[in-house]
Amino acid sequence: MGRLFKVSVLYLAAAITVLILGDATHAAEKPSSDMQKRLQTSTEVLTEAMSEPDRNIPPEVLAQAKCIAVIPGVVKVALGVGGRHGKGFATCRTMKEWSAPGPISISGGSIGLQIGSQSLDIVLIILDRDAFKALLLKKFKIGSEVAGIPGPTGSEATLKDWRDAKILTYSRAHGVFAGVTLKGATLKQDKDGIVQLYGRYVPIEALLEGKLLPPQDSHQFLATVRKYVADAQQHSQG
Repeated sequence: MGRLFKVSVLYLAAAITVLILGDATHAAEKPSSDMQKRLQTSTEVLTEAMSEPDRNIPPEVLAQAKCIAVIPGVVKVALGVGGRHGKGFATCRTMKEWSAPGPISISGGSIGLQIGSQSLDIVLIILDRDAFKALLLKKFKIGSEVAGIPGPTGSEATLKDWRDAKILTYSRAHGVFAGVTLKGATLKQDKDGIVQLYGRYVPIEALLEGKLLPPQDSHQFLATVRKYVADAQQHSQG
């Protein structure tokens, strides 16, 4: 009787363990799915932003990019000026490649004030890597501690003085891609997103310096970045 009781207890414990592990596995799958969807949307935003030759990021600009950030679906979260928030990814050049994507978020400032759209996509072309890291780690604001200006599109690269900027800012709303003012906006690393994508927290500077291999879900996003930057460099050299 005692032996039967012990066996029953062991079977019960094993069953509970399986249920707990199953629930934990299911809970871990959803964040990964969320990250995969965000990466896919970021890829689509960059592709659409480059699809119109007269209104895309000029090759002269893209060829100089040290980092690129894409933040899809930045939405109004409250009434009033600057009530927007969104999450996306950044990747930076390394010695041989583009880094694993670092999850980031943007909020506040005058994001999209001049557009008025409920939702907009944002693309950042970073010309100064150190300034970008300062934004992410020191809670600096675009236009205050770090210079950021609306980026030129199409043929505007030859008309606008953009080379002294640290960051060039773009948005896409109502199907129109253009430079946008992000004065006062705050960028920071998305720590929860990092854990979801990599299974543990990794400082975003380590990701952007290429110290981790990119996860499989990010390969299409990085391939899209490589394609457009390579095309821009070829155009600039030609």
